[in-house]
Amino acid sequence: MSPPSPVEEIPEVQPSASPLTRIGEARWVLLTALGVAIAAVVAYDLPVWPAVGGVLLMAAVAAFVPRRSASRRVKLNTQREMRRMWPGTGMKVTVDALPTPCFVADGRGITRYVNSQAMATYDGVKPGDPLSFSLRAPSLLEAFDRVCTTGEAERITWIEKVPTETWYEAHIAPIYMPGSGSQERGRDLPDFILVVIQDLTENKRLERMRTDFVANASHELRTPLASLTGFIETLQGPAKNDLEAQDRFLSIMLDQAGRMRRLIDDILSLSRIELKAHVRPATIVDMGEIIRHTADALSPLASDLGVEIRINLPDAPVRLKGDRDELIQVAENLIENALKYGSSGKVVDVGLMEQVSDQDAPCWVLSVRDYGEGIPREHLPRLTERFYRVDVETSRTMKGTGLGLAIVKHILTRHRARLEVESEPGEGALFRVKLPAMEESEGVVDKLSA
Repeated sequence: MSPPSPVEEIPEVQPSASPLTRIGEARWVLLTALGVAIAAVVAYDLPVWPAVGGVLLMAAVAAFVPRRSASRRVKLNTQREMRRMWPGTGMKVTVDALPTPCFVADGRGITRYVNSQAMATYDGVKPGDPLSFSLRAPSLLEAFDRVCTTGEAERITWIEKVPTETWYEAHIAPIYMPGSGSQERGRDLPDFILVVIQDLTENKRLERMRTDFVANASHELRTPLASLTGFIETLQGPAKNDLEAQDRFLSIMLDQAGRMRRLIDDILSLSRIELKAHVRPATIVDMGEIIRHTADALSPLASDLGVEIRINLPDAPVRLKGDRDELIQVAENLIENALKYGSSGKVVDVGLMEQVSDQDAPCWVLSVRDYGEGIPREHLPRLTERFYRVDVETSRTMKGTGLGLAIVKHILTRHRARLEVESEPGEGALFRVKLPAMEESEGVVDKLSA
């Protein structure tokens, strides 16, 4: 995590100095003692031998009694100061054992250690940089300053909107090292500040998923449930002995039950996608193969509607980072919508080409175009809203749930992709999906691993 620091070094053992070296180190003390002895003999007529004996005794003590050299004292003092600046091995081992991103900073806000989870989560983290280089949430940095000042632990939560909505919680606690002289809280800066960050996004999305499911299901299921209830009451009453009416009503009931099943499946699919919207896929997929697979799967529907699916794909594989099942769902929703709502044009064109996006980043563009009635311009901004339908009756006739494009939008958000729609009444509709291309370095790594 961090380069070895002087904190972890054991002070080296100094070799024993010779008696002459020790006398040399104490020479000024001995000369002072000799001067005092001579002055005492001259001024007070003291006997010479006791004075000489005292000086010799001091010389013997200096020669044979080991003492710590000044340079060694300076070195140990320096190491004590370094211990206050860099965490020791015990603290590092403890922080590494935690399953969430952890930062250890000093009282001035300088990062002193980060565990492996933090290294994997945050790019460019390294000890010695200010903590604000890695954690840019203003509320977190303000709480850090308060902990440094008051010495009291804090817990805060905040939301980040880019690239997707994510929720975080941070525990910030001061650490006072034994013997550092900083135990008096409120007076001195803590030796270190421990910042532990927990991602609450999954829990928050799960909570929102439950709420949305109840609201959406209760709204959309009310109509088919009312129909089923009415037909059941009719079958139990006036149509009890009418076989022809029973067959007609049971057929309608089966359609309504199928509608409820499709609706519940789409709501659950959308909820699962939202739950992991903040986790970008890392699997390598072939987008060309996905489109061919989807077109083959929808060929029976195209045949029933009398529509031809024309595909224009590159000859070489188009390798992208993505979730195969989710990208199949995107292609399936777009092509199926084109077949159902653009069937009057008799042709659906599906293409895949590489181009440079508005941000000058290479991307692959999946285009699905139909030549049907088109979509009025005022409806285009709301197409990806849940349960939004341009024509309610047509949608229900085509067995739509109003969730297809909402699912597409959330899948593309997870893939850092973008959906664009162009349409004019009477001229059909064009849906474009812009998927980020893989960088060359990623392609090289993938080839080597293959």
